[in-house]
Parts: sequence; C-alpha cells; structure tokens
Amino acid sequence: MDIAERWYQNHQAIPTQCRIPARRISSVDFQQHPVPLEIEWVRQEHSGFFTLLSGMEDDLKRAQAFHHYTLARFWANEDPEQRPEEKERARRGYIALLRGWGYDSNSTAGAVLKGWAEQRFGLRPIWHGHLLGYDEEEQDISYLGARMRGYLTGIGMQLDLLYSYCQDEMRRRHSSTEHLTLYRGCYDPQQHVIRKDKHGEIVEFNAISSFTDDREVAWEFGSTVWRVLVPLSKIVLAPEILPPGYLHGEREYLVLGGEYRVEPLLY
Repeated sequence: MDIAERWYQNHQAIPTQCRIPARRISSVDFQQHPVPLEIEWVRQEHSGFFTLLSGMEDDLKRAQAFHHYTLARFWANEDPEQRPEEKERARRGYIALLRGWGYDSNSTAGAVLKGWAEQRFGLRPIWHGHLLGYDEEEQDISYLGARMRGYLTGIGMQLDLLYSYCQDEMRRRHSSTEHLTLYRGCYDPQQHVIRKDKHGEIVEFNAISSFTDDREVAWEFGSTVWRVLVPLSKIVLAPEILPPGYLHGEREYLVLGGEYRVEPLLY
C-alpha cells in the first residue's frame, strides 16, 4: 500500500463536505470521469445571491457583485458600528489570502488554502516546504501551526463562495466540455508523488496547486512541465473571474489536488 492509500485509509472516517468520498475525488478515475462538486449548504445559505448572479449577463458586473458580497457577508449580522471598514475587511479577506499564496505557496496563506482543500474535499496535503507525513503522528507541526496562524475570521466561508462562484463561471464559459488543458511547471518534481503504469505517468498534486493555461508561462516556473487535463469541477480560481486589478497572476488557475494522468513535455 503506497503512502497516499495509507493516508486516505487513515482519514476515511472523516467526511468531506461535498458528499463524495475523498479517495474518489483524488483518483485518476475522477480526472477522467468527473462529476460536479458542491460544498454542502453554500448555495442554500446564499441562494438569493446566486440567483442574482444568474440574472447578470455582464462578466464584470458579476465579478464586482461577487467581490463586494463576499467581503460584506460575514459582517452582515454585526452591529453596523462594529463592522470594520471595507479596506480592513479586504485586509482580512480572501484577496489577501490569494496574494499571500501568489508570493509563496508555502506561506501561512498557502497552509490555509491547503487546509481548506483538505477540510472541504478531503484531499491530502503532500508538501509545505517539505514532504508531509501520511498520519497525524508524522504530520508536521510547522504546517499545522501555519494553518492556525494564517486563519482569518470568516475565510472558510469566503473560500466556499469563491469555489462555488468559480464553478458557475466555468460552466458559463466552457459549457461544451468537462475539462481544460492546463500546464504545471516545477523545478523540484520531488514536491509531487509520481508513479508510472502501462499508460504513462501519474502525478499526485498537492491538496491545492497552481496551474496555467499558457504553455510558455509554465516553463518560467520549472524545468519540468506537465500538460494535464483538469476537470472543471476541480478549479477553484480561474483568470479573469475577479474584478481587474485585484490579482496579478500569470494566467494562474488554482486547482484541487489528487492524482492526475499527465503528459511530460520536452519543450
């Protein structure tokens, strides 16, 4: 039994929040035959907001509505005099977390994002500056500590909304397919778990990882580049779904992890 199987076996009693077993979500079979994923209660709790978005034809208006709603929603039931200013809400919000990830995916922001993917979808975090263990005794205290230090009030709800909003945008923009061809570049393949079978190479990616849809950009991030068919249902963030000026990524996608059949590129 390999390390991934042991980790998922040890964690199988912990339910995901999307009603699909974690080992299924993390499998190559899911990559090849994906199904929609929904975090429980998000659409029910925010049904009015998603109905509002569905009636908007303009991409930018949807993006602006999402951003302002997501920053304001957590404080809606607080005394207006106790609510922080919008600038302070933004400092504590999902954009700050995504910027932290952009600077360093092994930062406290990166630990929070990996922890969110683990909690919601049951996906295994395999790297946070170093290889992580497969059971609680071997799970690095530094990673768990970073998750706790980086956690921002209400950030789990904001990431849930981001994922759900992104899924709607992906279905609007790619209604005729279940996959996108994306690329992942890295300088250190040891950050991933790689195995081979008779059909080629399978890579287990971290609980959440960065990809790009630009092959040339991928080479800027590593001497190893993989071409990967990524299910739409595993995309957490895509370029141009947020208002302009908030993030400055290189055509960056945030993608849920697990095993993927990949095609290594030579150039």
